[in-house]
Amino acid sequence: TLIAKVASEGDAAAPLAVLASSTEEILSWPAVLGSLFMDPSALDTFYKKLIYSDKDCQFVRPDIAAAVQRGIDRGLQHLKSSGARFTYPASVRCLLQYLQCPLFSDEAVKHTSDSTGLIFDEGGEVFQLLCETIVSLPFEGYRHFIAWATCLYSPDQYSSILIRPLLCHLDVILGASGSDWRFRHQLPVIISVLKWFNEASEQSVPQIVAPEAFYSEAVSDLSTEALYEDLSRWKEANTLQRSQQFFLSAHPFLLSAAGKRNLLQVENQLQMVQAATATLSYDAQQRGFVFDPYWVLAIDRKHMLQQTLQKIDKAAPGELRKQLKIVFKGEDGVDAGGVTKEFFQLLVAQLFDVSTGMWVDMGPNNTLHWFNPSCTWNEDGYHLVGILLGLALYNGVLLEVDFPVAVWRKLLRQPLGLEDMVDKETSRGLQQLLDYDGNDVEDIFCLMFEHTQRGAFGNEKPVELKPGGRDIPVTSDNKEEYVLLYVQWLLVDSIKEQYEAFEAGFLQVMESSSIMHVLRPDELELLVVGSRDLNFSGLERATEYEGGYDADSPCVVNFWKFVGAASNETKTMLLKFATGSSRAPIGGLSNMSFTIQRGDPEGRQLPSSHTCFNTFILPDYGSDYDKLSRCVSRAILECEGFGLQ
Repeated sequence: TLIAKVASEGDAAAPLAVLASSTEEILSWPAVLGSLFMDPSALDTFYKKLIYSDKDCQFVRPDIAAAVQRGIDRGLQHLKSSGARFTYPASVRCLLQYLQCPLFSDEAVKHTSDSTGLIFDEGGEVFQLLCETIVSLPFEGYRHFIAWATCLYSPDQYSSILIRPLLCHLDVILGASGSDWRFRHQLPVIISVLKWFNEASEQSVPQIVAPEAFYSEAVSDLSTEALYEDLSRWKEANTLQRSQQFFLSAHPFLLSAAGKRNLLQVENQLQMVQAATATLSYDAQQRGFVFDPYWVLAIDRKHMLQQTLQKIDKAAPGELRKQLKIVFKGEDGVDAGGVTKEFFQLLVAQLFDVSTGMWVDMGPNNTLHWFNPSCTWNEDGYHLVGILLGLALYNGVLLEVDFPVAVWRKLLRQPLGLEDMVDKETSRGLQQLLDYDGNDVEDIFCLMFEHTQRGAFGNEKPVELKPGGRDIPVTSDNKEEYVLLYVQWLLVDSIKEQYEAFEAGFLQVMESSSIMHVLRPDELELLVVGSRDLNFSGLERATEYEGGYDADSPCVVNFWKFVGAASNETKTMLLKFATGSSRAPIGGLSNMSFTIQRGDPEGRQLPSSHTCFNTFILPDYGSDYDKLSRCVSRAILECEGFGLQ
């Protein structure tokens, strides 16, 4: 009562002294703190009323901040000295209550002595002690700690109250330590607590917070070279070394998707160099060493699929890991990236055409491709698709192909469950079976442990999910086993040959890559196929201009007016015309390099592009909007192929 009264009525010297003393005393006794506050929101209000002198939480009371620091430190020391047994739920909740102190995540508060302004927990010693106490919990204490965190805290509180202070301290450590970040002794314990929260969030259905809530700006801002060095050391370390040494790469959830892309690009580029130098030989005539840095694929557009298959079959294993260069026979285009983009687009269109019989279209509007379990005659086709996927990822090219999330999970060797089912109608039916709590499952659902599979010619044949399954009814006692076997059959067993050929092709290129450790399934999908979320306003803000154009040039103004009025289909075609892809890379269009270059000053030509460099060449149509609209529309609809001027 005294604390609430003083906090709400003023900041006179005498009341504040009493308030500071009372605050320190309450925080120094974890059991008292736990008995006073069961609701995290109430504790949050308590903290803020105590610490800040204004409603906007901008002005910190220095005396109260010092009392809070002393109180939390005393409380943790008391737990340590008393040999507290963290085996009961109530005994560990105080650690979450200490963690949610807003001073740990207030960016205006400094934690180093060389900073100006209010300093709280100089050197982060109290926060380190808190994290050490958390990670030292016995298994029962860990279970209670996670249970309190996931049950008491809403998703917003989980992110802002529990995760944010850890990320703030991580950013302070990495920002202050420069190139010596690997040797900071506080990193392991802070990241260990973050790992606990991340795993708890991922294992909850649905996830408590989005994976992006764990991205650390400081980790993502580290140089790619430093991150790659750490990744290399982690890959070279054995199990014992990994358990005894700290590796930032062991915690990829801290790194943003864009940071992971950059890291994998460096890894791929170094592997390209290694593959190229592996063919190094001495040429006596030239009196020097020679090697070919590229794997050149010279093909005819009319026979692209057959010739690509033949070239891949003849290629040595190391050839696929060189940088890919495409040559279309009879065309003048020099591949600086754009020709490769078109090659992948054309090959994808052929391999995923309905006439191949390799795929079953499923999902919303039948837009997702799944392996056809009846297609047992085209393992080469699936193998080529896998190689194509690997080559695209390896060379940084986006593919216009849509797989369900189960494919990306399978590629990363992650377990599959009911939520990964491709056919959502079947998934809902199985979930209804699991949710049904009656004892008459056998009579209501009338199911046996078998599945009916449709053959290549429409014929149906029963498949037992377990030996003797056709004679085993599904009951309330074995329905979980039925769902498990059913999902296993649909996602794994029924497409075993097709998927194994596909995966073998993918690994033929990406076997030594770190993607299985670094990426989540959704991040792998973004790296391979990009995003359909096309924010052209962001692209306009990021665009650079050359050749005399600027953002205020009449033709440029009309161009963006045309884009703003265009349909989504036209925008997609325009993006594909200018960049070679209809998808946005990680980070969206606002993070993509894009240039509008002034073309024919007389405005007599159609627009063209350098897809290798994401450059759109726009003739100067002046202020004639109708002409610009007509010419741009015609260009993106009718132009195809490459040439040199």
